[in-house]
Amino acid sequence: MPSLDDPLLVFTDVDGTLCDSHTGEWQAAADWLTRLREHHVPVILCSSKTAAEMIDLQKTLGLQGLPFIAENGAVIQLDEKWQDDENYPRIITGSPHEEIANVLSQMRHKNGWKFTTFSELGEHVLAELTGLTATQAGLAHLQEASETLIWRDSDKQMAAFDAALAQLGLRFVQGARFWHVLDERAGKDQAVNWLTRRYRHYTGKRYSTLGLGDGPNDAPLLDSVDYAIVVKGLNREGIVLRKDTPDRVYRTQQEGAAGWREGLDQFFAASSS
Repeated sequence: MPSLDDPLLVFTDVDGTLCDSHTGEWQAAADWLTRLREHHVPVILCSSKTAAEMIDLQKTLGLQGLPFIAENGAVIQLDEKWQDDENYPRIITGSPHEEIANVLSQMRHKNGWKFTTFSELGEHVLAELTGLTATQAGLAHLQEASETLIWRDSDKQMAAFDAALAQLGLRFVQGARFWHVLDERAGKDQAVNWLTRRYRHYTGKRYSTLGLGDGPNDAPLLDSVDYAIVVKGLNREGIVLRKDTPDRVYRTQQEGAAGWREGLDQFFAASSS
């Protein structure tokens, strides 16, 4: 396992992992965020949140200027040092939000599926539903390449909906609390691999990667990194990983930021032993 002095990238989910899903509290992770920053280890946020939400969150966490992965991988923000990159400042993968929203509206009208999208909710309703402030809810509305929805139909209908989306080149992703629709060409795994290659391109170093997540939509992220920390989450199904071995995966006993801290304590204790 790498140490803090080795080339290392940390990719972390946000809601339910680095931050509490309901309160947004992250302070239990503060000491580790400081320590990683002091060792020049990039902490790359990877979430279903919008780019606008992520930029705001980066300021809160002291991660300004670093890359991030938004909308489950459909949006990739580049490091501020990479302004010569042809993709700067960020990449939008696949279909734009407006196109996806229109497809969902047509599917619902044709098949009668019961769901509500974030786009259809006013800021105050969205704030009440999510626990966000009205300002934060406004940022959550600024989706660029995906749509978030609240499913209100049966599991049987969900399976039919999922299959119909797949035929249209879209994927249906389960988050910690909501569902997300994005282009099948996008994903947290593709985004993690792309950013890892860009870091190697710009620094000439071969990086080890560590990922942290708590929900089913984090499985692609955790499968694509060298080491994985599964933070105890609210989802009853948990996370199923392809290579779930003790030398690669640690599952925390605590939730949220406390679990994030626990995982890093365990990882770097093991790496120093």
